[in-house]
Amino acid sequence: MENSQWIDLPLFPLNTVLFPGMILPLHIFEERYKLMIERCLDEERPFGVSLIREGREVGGTAVPHTVGTTTLIASVTRADGGRMNIITIGLERFRLRTLRRERPYLVGDAEPWPLAGGSTEQAHAQVGPVRALLRQYLSLLAQAQGHSIEIDDVPTDPRTLALLVAITLQLPMSQKQGLLAQPNVVQMLLAERAIMNREQLLLDHMIQTQSKQWEGGHSGYLAKN
Repeated sequence: MENSQWIDLPLFPLNTVLFPGMILPLHIFEERYKLMIERCLDEERPFGVSLIREGREVGGTAVPHTVGTTTLIASVTRADGGRMNIITIGLERFRLRTLRRERPYLVGDAEPWPLAGGSTEQAHAQVGPVRALLRQYLSLLAQAQGHSIEIDDVPTDPRTLALLVAITLQLPMSQKQGLLAQPNVVQMLLAERAIMNREQLLLDHMIQTQSKQWEGGHSGYLAKN
């Protein structure tokens, strides 16, 4: 890093949003990304993951969103033909300043953009309501989808909680990107409260609809005796 910037940061545009602390497994098979990962391994440096704004993930070119997350390669399993299966861990948010196509893969200059504001009174005031909403959301999600997401110990640290909720919420990637781009912890928690309140209404409706279909013996369901 020079002058508080990532210089010549290798970029991996994807159809997913990576948050700090999130584990992201990747299968590397395109030649350009084999080169990129080998460079990152050789230089012991992270690369940037950013949601695709325009273009395709495989082949061709893609234009990423300007806000992304640097990620560190935690493990590598090599396969035939130079392919790799890697496990990465999200490190820190960044904001792209420039984007260049001078290599087979994208590179850019970016500034670190840490998720700040987690120690303020406003942030701590959001913890109780957000923790309660998260438990309610997960319970309704389990009823609606028939499977559960177990979180044994919901964190009380505002920043950790904000990132956990962002990772856990099942949303379109455009909405996940909106959470990643929130200016600070308080704004991320407030946005998550609004989303979970909305999602609970949708999940409640889904559960009630499923229950009526079950009792009525509609197509695809077994009628009660």
